[in-house]
Amino acid sequence: MNARQGDSTAHPREHLLRRYARGDVDIAADELWAVESHLEACAPCRARLAPDPVAEAVWTELAPQLALTPQMPRAGRWRGRVNGWVSPAAGPWLAMILLVTAAAVALDRLGVAVGDRVSLVHLVAPVLPVLGVAASWSRALDPAHELTAATPRAGLPLVFRRTAAVLAVVVPGLAAASLVIGAGLTQWLLPCLAFTAGTLALGAFVGITRAAVVLIAAWAVVIVAPTIAFSRTPTALNDAAAPLWAAVLALAVTVIVVRRMAFTRLEANR
Repeated sequence: MNARQGDSTAHPREHLLRRYARGDVDIAADELWAVESHLEACAPCRARLAPDPVAEAVWTELAPQLALTPQMPRAGRWRGRVNGWVSPAAGPWLAMILLVTAAAVALDRLGVAVGDRVSLVHLVAPVLPVLGVAASWSRALDPAHELTAATPRAGLPLVFRRTAAVLAVVVPGLAAASLVIGAGLTQWLLPCLAFTAGTLALGAFVGITRAAVVLIAAWAVVIVAPTIAFSRTPTALNDAAAPLWAAVLALAVTVIVVRRMAFTRLEANR
């Protein structure tokens, strides 16, 4: 994409438009998304495709239908924006996550703890957002999953939007819980973010839902079970583990960036 001189709107380069008109299958998913989105609103660029007889015929046939398409009601337009960030299936899961957080705080205030005063909030905080992320991409929970995941507008941007929506709900809830129980920020925030990024990083190889199941199971076996069995605070929940969690977070983000194109394939979003 480049910008024409004197025009602030970015237009596709000529050779990219030609490849799009020919139907080249090796166009990167992000470029394909950008071209299609731009052509929807830019008549001059559609005119640049006019010499191609196939493109001209398609746009000529679609133009009357587009003109007759009714405007989306205001409520529907707002719902469409929300669904671009949050899967309809994620709503009940997000409510359940907040309920689990509240229950953990209530048990902590009642004096119920694991090991030597290990707060239940600390034990569940890292995996709570992972549950929401998994629900956002579950085939079983979202009837429109394959339609959404297979579109050119899917891929890493949609993954980030839905993950950010989950964190926007879960992190404030955990922050409020930490204030109530007097927990430090580093004790839950870094593990929370590291687990979420780790889910996306592993999801680039095995699928997001499968990655969430693997990491939750690993947390239960490596951290929760020994904490209950030996009644002691694991090192992973101490402030001293903050640099390790930061390193895990940085590594996961690096893997996500390197493997970003994997999220454009349907099998990575299962």
